[in-house]
Amino acid sequence: MSTQLTQVRKGNVVKMDDDFFKVVDMHHNTPGNKGGIVQLKLKNLKTGAHINKRFNSTDSIETAYLDRRSCQYLYQEGDGYVFMDNENYEQFTLREDVLNDDMKYVALNMDVKVAYLDGVPIEMELPASVVLDVTEAEPAIRGNTATNVTKRVVCSTGLEVKAPQHINAGDRITVDTRTGDFLGRSKE
Repeated sequence: MSTQLTQVRKGNVVKMDDDFFKVVDMHHNTPGNKGGIVQLKLKNLKTGAHINKRFNSTDSIETAYLDRRSCQYLYQEGDGYVFMDNENYEQFTLREDVLNDDMKYVALNMDVKVAYLDGVPIEMELPASVVLDVTEAEPAIRGNTATNVTKRVVCSTGLEVKAPQHINAGDRITVDTRTGDFLGRSKE
């Protein structure tokens, strides 16, 4: 489907030169009396490479539809991670270079959304926040009652987070997947 470039948004998938790219960032600039310019930062869904492209705002580009399904993370195998589609129970592997650091937010047997393009899984989409188990926590410093004092804690996935002094090993915490910040102790 062809879409005008001014309608393309962050997260859309576009097709150029027989390759599919995810729009990582988009800027629409309209300088004075000249025509508008659309600057796209794109991630190649096959290789994971990032490129920048500039277009006229009147140009069109072919967009693709992504099917998003609930999948469960099973285990790591070599340089990939094995997931299972919750609808048809098929297992598939997503490469480590495609997932980048996102796996630090995914615990074993956790459900996540996976984007499919033409029936092929291409990337994982994280929720805004996740609940993780704390496996290591530095001891609280006695007498340190100043506000906003934090310490380093390590989650079961290997993610390191700055958390308040009262968080200990064995606690469950909520972490923002966009920033990696501690959001609070989990009630789950």
